[in-house]
Amino acid sequence: MAAKIKKGDSVVVLTGKDKGRKGTVAKVVTKDGQAERVVVSGLNMVQRHTRPSQGNPQGGIINKEASIHVSNVSHVDSNGKPTRVGFKVEGDKKVRVAKTTGEVING
Repeated sequence: MAAKIKKGDSVVVLTGKDKGRKGTVAKVVTKDGQAERVVVSGLNMVQRHTRPSQGNPQGGIINKEASIHVSNVSHVDSNGKPTRVGFKVEGDKKVRVAKTTGEVING
């Protein structure tokens, strides 16, 4: 099945503490071939308390991005508004299309 949200896409968060904020998808976590969760750079920051280890001898509190469920983010169209993603066959290729503007989403 084709992915509606991919790495590098520009998205807006629809619900949660970061509602309305925009960012770029850094990682897509899949389960059984389906996009399950996404990590958006700079959003949904959490503090992770780590004990000293060989890789991090100091230990302490580290800020990192937590994943967001894919249903809680939406693709951003060329106008900067959230849009749903559809699919269309152009020639012999299946491409992603923004539902609001009808433009082809690159990538």
